[in-house]
Amino acid sequence: MAAVRRRLEGRSRRRATRFAAAGLTAALLGASLAAVAGSAPRAAAEGEGASGSSTPQGRPNVVVIETDDQTLESLRVMSTVESRIGARGATFDNSFVNFSLCCPSRTTFLTGQYAHNHRVLGNSPRTGGFSTFERLHAHDNLAVWLKKAGYRTALIGKYLNGYGKPDPTLVPPGWTEWNAAIGSDTTAQAVYDYSLNENGSLVQYGHDPADFKQDVFTAHAVDFIDRRAPKQRPFFLWLTYTAPHTTGSDSPSPQPPFDCQNAAQPAVRDADAFDGEPLPMPPDFNEADVSDKPAWLRTKPLLDPGRIDDIARRYRCQLESLRAVDRGAGEVIDALQRSGELANTYVVFTSDNGFFHGEHRRATDKSTPYEESIRVPLLIRGPGIPAGGHVRDLAINADLAPTIVQATGAAPGPSIDGRSLLDAARHPNRETGRELVLEAYPYHQIPGFKGVRTERYLYARYRTGEEELYDLADDPYELQNVAYDPAYGEVRSTLARQLQRLERCRGSGCRTTPRVSLQLDYRTRRQNGRRCAANPIRARIGGAQAGDVIETEFRLGGVPVADDTEAPFEQAMPPVHGPTGVGVRVSLLDGRQLTIARRVRACG
Repeated sequence: MAAVRRRLEGRSRRRATRFAAAGLTAALLGASLAAVAGSAPRAAAEGEGASGSSTPQGRPNVVVIETDDQTLESLRVMSTVESRIGARGATFDNSFVNFSLCCPSRTTFLTGQYAHNHRVLGNSPRTGGFSTFERLHAHDNLAVWLKKAGYRTALIGKYLNGYGKPDPTLVPPGWTEWNAAIGSDTTAQAVYDYSLNENGSLVQYGHDPADFKQDVFTAHAVDFIDRRAPKQRPFFLWLTYTAPHTTGSDSPSPQPPFDCQNAAQPAVRDADAFDGEPLPMPPDFNEADVSDKPAWLRTKPLLDPGRIDDIARRYRCQLESLRAVDRGAGEVIDALQRSGELANTYVVFTSDNGFFHGEHRRATDKSTPYEESIRVPLLIRGPGIPAGGHVRDLAINADLAPTIVQATGAAPGPSIDGRSLLDAARHPNRETGRELVLEAYPYHQIPGFKGVRTERYLYARYRTGEEELYDLADDPYELQNVAYDPAYGEVRSTLARQLQRLERCRGSGCRTTPRVSLQLDYRTRRQNGRRCAANPIRARIGGAQAGDVIETEFRLGGVPVADDTEAPFEQAMPPVHGPTGVGVRVSLLDGRQLTIARRVRACG
């Protein structure tokens, strides 16, 4: 214990402007995709000033930093995460979770599967929790795959709900190093007077400022990197903070601040950092009219002023608790930089689920299909990822395991539902027409549901038979359920059919994309001994699902030149010369967006 303490001491964190074809100059029309790419995000400054080689060598390391119950909105107070991960890599602006609840979400991270496939359906035994995960996936999960691939693997922080029962000294298969919080769902969230399983031995921490749990996790992570790099073998680190989750205790904290009972507890040095910070009150805050909502929400009364004040208090405590995480992310990146490994390390930052702060009359909670619950931060930096990109395409937490598998070359299990995000990170303006599966099982009097999320729509069907449909382009705060609006009947029917297909999807069946193609018609000539495309070049939409297209934006050299909202979707492109790119951005009835581009060499 004394040695561990000494080691830890001293370680201090949307419609593109359309251009009429007649208004474009010949020079602009002739611009190639390569020229347009000049405004694309620049390559990351790999070494960030680090000593040692700035050229990646060998298989990359992977560091995943995860928070607990963090909203996307709260990312604004994490300047280090935004500047040293997002600005140095890719920020996924549309990142979601499949099942917005701790244990199912973390199981999705570890398996790459949607909850209906991994079958960890809650936080408690019999249908969920650590015991269900161990029974179903102990020997087939991301850590096991990476260890078999020769990686050193480390878990530092919160694992799965219920971990530590019945054996608090258990180190699960696949982990080389293990520093995990143990105890009940309440005690495991405590930030003072708690125990950690450190590689099979229980270590008790007290209530001094140096015992603050988020800082202890950071110190363990820095120590792991210091010892494992410069590396002989690549490593994988899952650093999973408990902030900004509530501690679950009404008892006074042994350290300031003293006004965060049954809320997230900040570090002493962050006490009162956000005193007076206003509680965000977006249009869906304490929603006045919920007559269009399902019965479980219609029965909820309006929040009274006292409850709103308490939500504001908890919100400030959460923001304050994230400052320690932000510093911790900086210390981890510093450690990677010192070791010379930063250029060869993927660093991922995300949260297991979102959380409510009074939106839709929900003072707390998750496990709903609403944006506050399912949308989470996701930022990734690493080899080959351009700096400063904002990814348009949808992402989901089932994508993280296949992303890491692709990056490391590990062999995954037989069925992964997500897809790697590396291509999206490297091409942030590309859209693939994704449809995401959302689901939840009954939780805190919220009935279970299945749902589909596309770029424009959210559709959910509850076990009660009730439905919700939101047009997020016109109603981003989900104030008007249009599931029973005849004007949206065709959209609802289309999404309902998709859900019927997706709610039991597995593997590649969960990764389908629109069957839409870009077809180019032109006469072929020869110029200087090479074949070339004679003007005019005509672009048109084809494919089995071309009938589902409702709008097509035609692009030349990456620049919009025409917009078509009626079939047939066909356009004669303005005259061009030399190599260029012809592309489209297609919008489908179900709200999916797809970009397609083809290179052509036009005759001079």
